Amino acid sequence: MGIFGRKRAEGRPHPRRSPVFDEPLSGKAMKDAFAGCVDFVSRELRVAGDPERVITLCAVDGMVRSERVNDYILRPLAQDEGLREASLAECFRLLASGVLYNLSVNEISTTDEAVFALMEGSVVLWFEGLGKALKCGVATEEKRSIGDPEDEPAAKAGKDSFVEGVRTNTSLVRRRVRSVHLRIEEQVVGRQTRTPVDILYLDGIARPEVVAEVKRRLEDMDVDGVINAGHVEQYLCDRLVTPFPQLLATQRPDRFSANLLAGRVGLIVDGLPLGFLLPGTVGLFLAAEQDRTDNWMVSRFLTALRYGAMLLSLFLPAIYVAAVLFHPEMVPLALAEAIIRAKAEVPFGTLFETVMLLLAFEIIQEAGLRLPGNLGQTVSILGGLVVGSAAVEAKIISPAVLIVVAAAGVAGYTVPSQDLAGGMRLWRLGLTVAAGCAGLLGVTLGAAVLVGHLAGLESFGVAYLTPFAAQAGAQVETHGLFRVPLPWVKLRPAAFGGRNRRNQR
Repeated sequence: MGIFGRKRAEGRPHPRRSPVFDEPLSGKAMKDAFAGCVDFVSRELRVAGDPERVITLCAVDGMVRSERVNDYILRPLAQDEGLREASLAECFRLLASGVLYNLSVNEISTTDEAVFALMEGSVVLWFEGLGKALKCGVATEEKRSIGDPEDEPAAKAGKDSFVEGVRTNTSLVRRRVRSVHLRIEEQVVGRQTRTPVDILYLDGIARPEVVAEVKRRLEDMDVDGVINAGHVEQYLCDRLVTPFPQLLATQRPDRFSANLLAGRVGLIVDGLPLGFLLPGTVGLFLAAEQDRTDNWMVSRFLTALRYGAMLLSLFLPAIYVAAVLFHPEMVPLALAEAIIRAKAEVPFGTLFETVMLLLAFEIIQEAGLRLPGNLGQTVSILGGLVVGSAAVEAKIISPAVLIVVAAAGVAGYTVPSQDLAGGMRLWRLGLTVAAGCAGLLGVTLGAAVLVGHLAGLESFGVAYLTPFAAQAGAQVETHGLFRVPLPWVKLRPAAFGGRNRRNQR
């Protein structure tokens, strides 16, 4: 087992084929690699019109910007005076050293490098008589414009959000963290997709062993491709057999940057409008961006309200079922009489109707999320009417159960991380079933199993229950459950920081 609880495969043969293309680099090898691809473009160029000096230009249509190719590459090849009398070898040297009006010009020597450069949006210039090639970056950079973070709104915060371009996303972080200690390292993941994954951290603040572990796990990801967030989360998390998230995905560059300053490590994946933060802890998933911007006393109140709503969402249906079936003495007499009258004509037991209503609530929520916006709202309203008032009037469910389940569902929406809320919904259903089997004893045992499960989780060596659990006996008071005035926070969290933990005088 590794130092972070993950087993590393040692000694087994690596199934990845390397190199992918065995042929020596040539114009024919590049054409063979893209055989059957209609978007592959190959054109022979004569330097300054000389038929003896031939350069083959290769590109993938749609991945490069035509105006840049014309202005930065073709125009200098046709008009530069220094190329008219130069030999082919001298042309190669001049083009590599500055004749081309291009920021990035690099020499490449293998077919693999050439093919992957074309797929990244570069142009490859192959010098037939020299057996050499140059890679020129002229990618189209077409992307969605930067918009508002729709899933994470905040009143007093930035209105920009991550987009699908990895370099745009790193620039959003650079604008906020203008530090020479900000490190951005890149690895390519996926045999077929060749997806760039950038690792961001502050040198001297993030724990070096966490950074090294992230790099190792990315290197061990021998998969076909990285297309969605699940490919990142499930291959990097410490434990798979848990419904709770271990990496936080955020749309907000300001939240991402703030956690880098706290000592966490960030991941930005090309093609995903998200930034991933690790280690992931309960405190991170239950924190909202407004906690940093609101008055500290208001923030404390809202934090307490959020934790209370989380517990209400988790335990209210289970406590109701336990009280009605096993512990009627817990219910006030007037309320008990009202529940009995309401259930007099309902044909189903309390446990059955509670579980069915919880499942119906999940079905309506899933239908609303999967359908287009206007249609999803219509389905949600229709489902609320059918499962709500119509079901009560038809005596299929009792009003008390409807109120309990609705209150638990609404309280669950106060959890900032919907990934964490999803895990809580599973446990809410399990606790309700346990309450129906053994009353408060079942609820207590289920709660004990839940706490034990959470206490056994770690994310890159950090206790999952932070800030409730101390990390190696070192817990800073100012990083507890409730926020304190920012001038009082002199140190970064002990669980995440490296050598430099002081963040202000």
